[in-house]
Amino acid sequence: MTNNFRIASVCLCCRVFFRYTTGFVFVFVVALLAASMAEENQAESTDSRVWISQSGLFQVSYKSQQQPITINRMHNWVLHVETADGQPVANADITLLGGMPEHNHGLPSSPRMTQYLGNGEYLIEGIRFHMNGSWEITITISAGGHRDTVVILLEL
Repeated sequence: MTNNFRIASVCLCCRVFFRYTTGFVFVFVVALLAASMAEENQAESTDSRVWISQSGLFQVSYKSQQQPITINRMHNWVLHVETADGQPVANADITLLGGMPEHNHGLPSSPRMTQYLGNGEYLIEGIRFHMNGSWEITITISAGGHRDTVVILLEL
């Protein structure tokens, strides 16, 4: 009888242990997933990515005036343009178009490059996104007799 009691005690301890640790493991996994998603969203909003143009002539990054980008608010970007080997591109002609391919419409504003700031940086004024979703920003760069396009995909 004593042996049976010990087995039952161990089983009861195991059941209690698994009941509480299973809940803890579940909460821990959910917390890890939430942290991972928060890091992903934060990485997107820091504008730290570099995009390579379609023919590989230019590298482009941007910094938004708004952090994070807010729906229905006009704002500006500073666009940084370099050659493929990392040299700043001076005095380029830059056009910016955008839209939501899934909704078949463009930006509700007409952003344009208004000033060369030096060191490969350009002020782009008049950007506004009017709804959440997948946006596609197409930047055309003409410099030094070359022309190339960069496409930036944004999820707002």
